Amino acid sequence: MNTRQQQLDAFNRLLDIMDDLREKCPWDKKQTLQTLRHLTIEETYELGDAILDNDLQEVKKELGDVLLHIVFYAKIGSETGDFDIADVANSICDKLIHRHPHIYGDVVVEDEEQVKQNWEKLKLKEGKKSVLEGVPKSLPALVKASRIQEKARGVGFDWEEPGQVWEKVQEEIAEFHDEVQSGDQEKMEGEFGDVLFSLINYARFLKINPEDALERTNKKFIKRFTYLESKAGEMGKSLADMTLAEMDVFWNEAKKL
Repeated sequence: MNTRQQQLDAFNRLLDIMDDLREKCPWDKKQTLQTLRHLTIEETYELGDAILDNDLQEVKKELGDVLLHIVFYAKIGSETGDFDIADVANSICDKLIHRHPHIYGDVVVEDEEQVKQNWEKLKLKEGKKSVLEGVPKSLPALVKASRIQEKARGVGFDWEEPGQVWEKVQEEIAEFHDEVQSGDQEKMEGEFGDVLFSLINYARFLKINPEDALERTNKKFIKRFTYLESKAGEMGKSLADMTLAEMDVFWNEAKKL
């Protein structure tokens, strides 16, 4: 691994390159915080994919892309006189020191859970009116539900044991089933949302990340489905020409693979 000085030199090299690109490259010169936003989101998802695939070389590359965006935003901030990369780094350093009094102060904690609880209490002391203020509005619904539940737990609003949560899941499924029978679309949607929220809660108690779990299932389905498509192609058929029984044969083959 690189020494601390080598790490600092590499970061300094990136800052120099960013200065060059901002001055000389037509595309880089035109970028703003707003035009970079959607690209940053895309890069973050690509990093997430690499982590799920456990492809460490790809993780390294995607981390570089994300780091470039951070440096890019800081460069734009320096041009407007609002902040630069040192301000960004010092800001997070100050926050980490303040939020970890068990490391940088005299607070004693027994476990990870107490660390989380202290974190949320400190945020409220900093002026936040609700522990839920830190949940971005634009988060995907599945991730947002997880973050809402985690933050509520941080201040003690939670079930005591997994069994209680599972009972809630069953209760919500029964209520959803009742609304399906009634045929009221709006109520069906509301109850289905309750089912998902309670399942996400149960996953949290089992230490399962629901976003990761669902994405792994997505990847598994895609892999099996593309195998099915390739087998249909080898037979000179399209999936639309095959019966479900024929497709099941190749689907089961894909599952074994």
